[in-house]
Amino acid sequence: MMNTILVTGGAGYIGSHVVQQLSQRGERVVVLDNLVSGFREAVGDAELVVGDVGDRSLVARVMTEYQIGAVLHFAAHTVVPESVRDPLKYYGNNTCNTRNLLACCVDAGVRRFLFSSTAAVYGMGASGIADEDTPVRPINPYGASKLMSETMLRDLGSAGAMQYVILRYFNVAGCDPQGRIGQSTPNATLLLKVACEHALGKRPSISIFGTDYDTPDGTGIRDYIHVDDLAAAHLRALDHLRADGESLTLNCGYGHGYSVREVIDAVQRVSGQTLTVIEQPRRAGDPPMLIARADRLRERLGWVPRHDDLDFIVCTALEWERKLPATETAT
Repeated sequence: MMNTILVTGGAGYIGSHVVQQLSQRGERVVVLDNLVSGFREAVGDAELVVGDVGDRSLVARVMTEYQIGAVLHFAAHTVVPESVRDPLKYYGNNTCNTRNLLACCVDAGVRRFLFSSTAAVYGMGASGIADEDTPVRPINPYGASKLMSETMLRDLGSAGAMQYVILRYFNVAGCDPQGRIGQSTPNATLLLKVACEHALGKRPSISIFGTDYDTPDGTGIRDYIHVDDLAAAHLRALDHLRADGESLTLNCGYGHGYSVREVIDAVQRVSGQTLTVIEQPRRAGDPPMLIARADRLRERLGWVPRHDDLDFIVCTALEWERKLPATETAT
């Protein structure tokens, strides 16, 4: 029986939280990660194969050797400004390598596939609030690279070769509430991670990119979802596919947003530190507001969030940051 789950990028931030929850409920998990941005210790007791999703012979061997029954695909580059500067890097890793992985799945008869996508596929929505039927118009190569992978999955599904769940993440934040794993990427760009580093003296300041948006305080608004809740959504999606559920595309968010200033205020409140804030011009590829309508995730998968509280999200991120080395990071 092919019950082993292959998790690509499972040594990274989000993938490792999913691996942890899968392992906790007794699943057999194999992680494929090149460890460029992931961490060997983050996979826990799961089997780790160090390698690249673009290595077709390696992926094919893993599929056969471990009798893979489902794939959860997280391996990707995810930094929006970098994608604007170096688009081919994103199309190569996020799109071409996904195509390679899908081909290996088809060859091995693996029909269940969970895809880590992004709210960046929506681009600059007129209202700033997106449901799954909102037109997709990505405004940066990161979003476009993920949308291309979504298209490949849908076409495979239409051809009868794949059952899939596409999960479109909004802003993922926080860390394992028990402090076992977290966001460890050096020179990270995620707002909450950067703010926590600054609060603990690892950065000299924090920058706000854009203070003139048409929002209540002029800064960008995002829907922040705790990584533990997001991981739980993946397990429900996997169960849905194992029960021969139909292919789905689902937003992953809480359905409300916080501005950059509100997040910074929460970090100051929880940490007790006053942050040095530098106001910078807008960055290319950043929409003013992006909030999920995520009713479908709750209705179709029975998902109920447990950590929809900004101060709790900040607390878990701060606690993890305190465990990491205190070498100062570049601004």
